[in-house]
Amino acid sequence: MSVKRVARVGGLGTVAVLAALSMLVGCGSGEDEGEGEGADAAPRPSGTTATSKPTATPTGTATTEATPPSVELPPLHAGFDYQIGGAYPPPSGVRIVSRDRSESPAPGLYNICYVNAFQVQPGEEKQWPADLLLRDAQGELVVDGDWDEVLLDIRTPAKRKRVAARVDQWIDGCADKGFDAVEPDNYDSYTRSQDLLTAEDATAFITLLSAHSHTRDLAIAQKNTVELAGLRARTGLDFAVAEECGEYDECGAYAKAFDDRVVVIEYTDSGLCKARSGFGDRLSIVRRDVMVSTPGDEEYVRKTR
Repeated sequence: MSVKRVARVGGLGTVAVLAALSMLVGCGSGEDEGEGEGADAAPRPSGTTATSKPTATPTGTATTEATPPSVELPPLHAGFDYQIGGAYPPPSGVRIVSRDRSESPAPGLYNICYVNAFQVQPGEEKQWPADLLLRDAQGELVVDGDWDEVLLDIRTPAKRKRVAARVDQWIDGCADKGFDAVEPDNYDSYTRSQDLLTAEDATAFITLLSAHSHTRDLAIAQKNTVELAGLRARTGLDFAVAEECGEYDECGAYAKAFDDRVVVIEYTDSGLCKARSGFGDRLSIVRRDVMVSTPGDEEYVRKTR
């Protein structure tokens, strides 16, 4: 089971802190399991906006071309729920749902498929060729310590192409299940790579994933990594999934880069208030608990105001 990761929030040791913060007074009128937004009643749009689509080349690089009309983008300013910790019936008013690739889409909604594209799920290292796991100069695996995940080695065009071929199989699974979009996580893993990976490596790799997603009529999200949002035209990314952009004053950068096609997850009441006060009438915003748990779990939190 995939769980969310927030590079700036740390690992499981932060759960107690965030649980305490969740006891603070919420934004506006308090907890609300429904969306309470007038825009949520609007019909789901079927069109797309102009963006760019990359086409993979044999060298593991890419060029861009127009996104095909068959790729549907998420609706603007819509009720959203982040369910990557486990699927459950979406609350009233929700029109966009993100779920792990192991789950099925929610009928009748816009469904985003979560895949861990840049790092290896804990315990799955042996499922990857050894030379595709990133190692330091001493031959030790490079690990994201917050989530105990080994980073994938995308330093060369040849390795990027091989890693992409494996992730593409997951993307195919998302398409076959009927998802509308894919959310490749850990785009920012280069910042945790001990300087072995670069932003250029990350953008070259995500561009390959964009190319394949579009061939399967899936939109593709930029996950976090605000510093690379301005490269949208090069990478072919269609919208953004932004964790804590309210908390860290980054929502404006995502909104500008992706023409307000941004879904936002906040993990504190203060972050929710900030996101709503600045972008509540433009972006799709939800407050979840840091473990994105399911209703009935002690940690479960979901708020929209």
